[in-house]
Amino acid sequence: MTKDHPETPETDPLVEEIRRHRAQRDRWLREGDMSVGRRLAQIGVLGWIFVVPTLAGLFFGRWLDERFDAGIFWSAPLMLLGLCLGGWTAWKWMNAR
Repeated sequence: MTKDHPETPETDPLVEEIRRHRAQRDRWLREGDMSVGRRLAQIGVLGWIFVVPTLAGLFFGRWLDERFDAGIFWSAPLMLLGLCLGGWTAWKWMNAR
């Protein structure tokens, strides 16, 4: 916020956060808490979001290592890349809820 261009209430980050929080609270009051089954399902999905890219990177790395006779030159970095991709995807999925 500058002296020449003060933020309007529509663009003020604090106002936006308050609106988001109020909408979240209203949704919780309307829908209530999630069931245990739904929470367990979300935990399962979150686990798969991590596991699938990690294993895909590992399997693709092993395939490259066998094809080029490279030891574990490709396996470790591609597994780490898959883990990072899974972590990023899980973070995005959790923040979208």
